[in-house]
Amino acid sequence: MELTLTTPGLLFPTVSLLLLAFTNRFLALAALIRNMYAQYKTQPDPVLLPQIRNLQLRLRLIRDMQFLGVSSLFLCVVCMLLLFAGMRQAGEYVFVGSLLLMLGSLALSIREIQISIRALQIQLGDLEREERTR
Repeated sequence: MELTLTTPGLLFPTVSLLLLAFTNRFLALAALIRNMYAQYKTQPDPVLLPQIRNLQLRLRLIRDMQFLGVSSLFLCVVCMLLLFAGMRQAGEYVFVGSLLLMLGSLALSIREIQISIRALQIQLGDLEREERTR
């Protein structure tokens, strides 16, 4: 396969959209943690602590997703510079590294989604138990 300047350039819109989505998730979780923290300070509820810990784990995953995504974009730019300089072999290796970083970012995204779904299922299960006891 021939690697040209346009090939790594195709990742720019994808990476940009992923980083925007990751940032939006980060901001939403940060706001939720702030609200839960304030709620816990005014009215301590032991149920909030595990939820806040869960959100902290998700924030760390999102931070790592962003780091891998930005690193992937950085390597795309390096790849393009290498290709522009006529260093095709080095450019190919760097491009593979960029793809691997993006793959890692997406894998962390899947893990974060799984944690989110599990937390929602626990909360909904608690609601269902309350409904049955009424």
